[in-house]
Amino acid sequence: MKILVTGGAGFIGSCFIRHMLQTHPYYKIVNLDALTYAGNLENLYDVKDNPNYEFIHGDICDKKLVPQIVSGVDAIVNFAAESHVDRSITGPEVFIDTNIKGTLNLLQAAKEFHIERYLQVSTDEVYGSLGKEGYFTEETPLAPNSPYSASKASADMVVRAYYETYGLPTLITRCSNNYGPYQYPEKLIPFFISKLLKDEKVPVYGDGLNVRDWLYVYDHCAAIDTVLHKGTPGQVYNIGGHNEKTNMEITKLVLEAMNKDESYIEHVEDRLGHDRRYAICNDKITSELGWKPSVTFEEGILLTIDWYLNNKQWMKSVEQRKGKLV
Repeated sequence: MKILVTGGAGFIGSCFIRHMLQTHPYYKIVNLDALTYAGNLENLYDVKDNPNYEFIHGDICDKKLVPQIVSGVDAIVNFAAESHVDRSITGPEVFIDTNIKGTLNLLQAAKEFHIERYLQVSTDEVYGSLGKEGYFTEETPLAPNSPYSASKASADMVVRAYYETYGLPTLITRCSNNYGPYQYPEKLIPFFISKLLKDEKVPVYGDGLNVRDWLYVYDHCAAIDTVLHKGTPGQVYNIGGHNEKTNMEITKLVLEAMNKDESYIEHVEDRLGHDRRYAICNDKITSELGWKPSVTFEEGILLTIDWYLNNKQWMKSVEQRKGKLV
């Protein structure tokens, strides 16, 4: 099988490529990435010489390039997206272009060349915010609250339409917050580690009690692999870790691992439209497809922190290439 992975130089995409090359050594993987600020080929340094791996520098919005690439592949896994909520609040236009128009461009090419499988990697943020009880299921109505999540929800609806209208064999996965190696240091865990390495305080939005369900990135990659091979076209599969933690809990875990006390916490004004709680029910993927998380949060968070502490040069390189982190 030859698979086009879009956005494969980013955090989850690069880990997915690594997972696929290790798990399916006879597959061919084509990585299409625009190398925007969060795309980093250093994330794939260990596989760059693999004969089954090919990198193409390009944008999923490119209407000439995308069909040329799609014509030779069997399946598409679309990770390519603008994904940082804060950036979507200050500059929403690029989120519409990449996340919606780029997805449409891929779907058009997939339809034209009769792709066997198209998998859209989405997010639990499309469901909006939960109360203190309950979980997001695949039947939860979409209620996005930020320009980022609105763009992802819109893309999901276009993907669904291509299945319903054209019979394109599409799949959608919606995951909870990922953590692990190679994550761009604007996201909570690597951002805090980066700040603490420079002996700076870490900013915590509001009261720090916003709740997220955390999933180790390689568990997420295994889930996507499972859905790609076993999922029923036209279906949505939620992927969660059942690891609900407040932002404050995560902050204290990182502080403790780096031998810092709570004086390094700095409360800042809450983010606009900050969803209070996310939590995913993953019963569908576990019961129908047999996937379940293999890494506990206690194991995963230590693996993650250790990776960043042992790869300070990677973090330094990211900062030098892209300038000051937000």
